[in-house]
Amino acid sequence: MPVLLGAMGKKSRSKRQSRPEGTPRPKRQEVPFVERPFEGLPGETDLVAMREVVPAASMAVRTTAEHGARDVQLVTLLPEMLPALHREDGTVLVALQTAAHSGDASRDVAAALLAALELEPGSALTGTGLPEPGPRLQDVLDLEGPFDLTVHDTFAFWLTDDAASETEVAAALEQANSNIIPTVKIDGVDSAYWCRMGREFLRWARPEDQEKVLDAVARLHAARESAVDDGAKFVGAFRSCGILIPVWELAPGTEAEELTGPLAAFEKKLDDALASTEPLTADERRARAGIVSRQVSLR
Repeated sequence: MPVLLGAMGKKSRSKRQSRPEGTPRPKRQEVPFVERPFEGLPGETDLVAMREVVPAASMAVRTTAEHGARDVQLVTLLPEMLPALHREDGTVLVALQTAAHSGDASRDVAAALLAALELEPGSALTGTGLPEPGPRLQDVLDLEGPFDLTVHDTFAFWLTDDAASETEVAAALEQANSNIIPTVKIDGVDSAYWCRMGREFLRWARPEDQEKVLDAVARLHAARESAVDDGAKFVGAFRSCGILIPVWELAPGTEAEELTGPLAAFEKKLDDALASTEPLTADERRARAGIVSRQVSLR
């Protein structure tokens, strides 16, 4: 979205250092793979949801004193899949949905965050490539900090009010907003998101071990108790960043606010199923096999 980037005053911070002719290029160290990269962070399941299934959201965080005790906004995505930008008003935005991925999403975001802190206001972080081993979000963020999440209806958080009011920028922003899937975070439970994609769905990022979640949902499914609400049906699950995100198709026309009570009640049943240590029955094993066949791994 070049118009938006122009309004942000994009500047490149890339610096190329010359290497004497004939000097071999240093071997790049690869970041080790981490299956559950956001584990240990207070907002782990929301971060995974923001990275995979929520189109427009931001999470207020703060860096440690070692890294300046700076307030930062982790966001779902930025224009042109930028890893980060430093708005004219001093707000630092760091994206979770980007084009480059190493073996550790936490390291990727931390590297972009640390680089963004050094940018001048009005600058975008571009061309970073994949990071080498280094600090992760668990090292960079104050774990006692806010971790406050906000789901947005638009991408207006990309820009200051003055920049968003410019005619060309407003038109580009409107075009970006047209691609947003209506999404609402459900009150009363953690990391459950209603969305409307022609039909209504619920996506619920769970913090428990993936296999245990599969077992628990299979127990409920075999007992015909896997519906989170009247008219809803369990349809499958996403796997991402080491956690499971079960998905339900809701009764046509279901609104997000209608799910608050039913989800709180369903979570009690799910917790009981998660606590069970009994071996799965034959029916439950068949239900689990069906769930596994309908799961989708994301990145």
